[in-house]
Amino acid sequence: MVHRVAVLALDGVIPFDLGIPARVLGEARGSGGEPLYEVVTCSLDGAPVRTNAGFSIQVSHDRRALAGADTVVIATQEPSRAMLAGGQADAGVAAALRSLSPGTRVVSTCTSAFVLAAAGLLDGLEATTHWALSDRFAALFPAVDMRPDVLFVDAGRVLTSAGAAAGIDLFLHIVRTDHGTTVANDAARRCVVAPWRDGGQAQFIAHPTPPESSLGTGPTRAWALERLDLPLTLSELAGHASMTKRTFSRRFVAEVGVTPLQWLIAQRVDRARTLLESSDLPVERIATEAGFGSATLLRQHMHAVMGVTPQHYRRTFRAPVVSSF
Repeated sequence: MVHRVAVLALDGVIPFDLGIPARVLGEARGSGGEPLYEVVTCSLDGAPVRTNAGFSIQVSHDRRALAGADTVVIATQEPSRAMLAGGQADAGVAAALRSLSPGTRVVSTCTSAFVLAAAGLLDGLEATTHWALSDRFAALFPAVDMRPDVLFVDAGRVLTSAGAAAGIDLFLHIVRTDHGTTVANDAARRCVVAPWRDGGQAQFIAHPTPPESSLGTGPTRAWALERLDLPLTLSELAGHASMTKRTFSRRFVAEVGVTPLQWLIAQRVDRARTLLESSDLPVERIATEAGFGSATLLRQHMHAVMGVTPQHYRRTFRAPVVSSF
């Protein structure tokens, strides 16, 4: 059964962010190539919506699309004075959100966490938003556990993400949760984006893009991905890049936002996840294939990253049942 998604566009919506749900979820396909999500865009009254880019968007649906959706997404808006000045929700938006079925999944991207919080949907939950607005959010909504240093937060029924690119990560996470790593990785490949950045990874707050002449770890990352089962060392990585260890580490962090070791662990966990879902290999063999060397290390790293053991992950995500949520 196709999962129905309604994306609510409000005045000041940012066009790039508005298109992310349809772009990512639209690339999620079943084994026969069938679409797994149906994504529609709506406004509260079905009227055109003013964007922050000097043009308006015509939508084909009104708030009735929200009632029939399995997942409702509130698209990112340009932060307005009203949004940042007070914690009161627009009456129409709040009523629409509060009338959703308890089984409806609710997602916000970036600044729209303010909308969910103002409507009371985030009280008592962890959430995130753009790092530049996190202090203001925390001051307005003390009942919400603000996480300013992560890409996205999955709090169960309600999910929130940080800035624009983190929305891509969040929707790939949703696909992975609903349908498994293989489907999510295929969707990421079609979108030409990284298949996985863990939600707990830090927002890239203070990592300016290095000048072109200083780039150079990309080929080594590609080389390492083909050799994850080997005990790669920092010296080997730096040697492949023809750099000293110090220079390689500095440039790697500037380009990727994490250290080489953190990146390697993330890629190995992702490899292990794929093997747990797609194969009958024993956990010890998967640990070797992913480069951890032992099931003990695999368990430690999976638990640190995801909070679950390999066995628990396999039981949860192996051959997932496609449902409407």
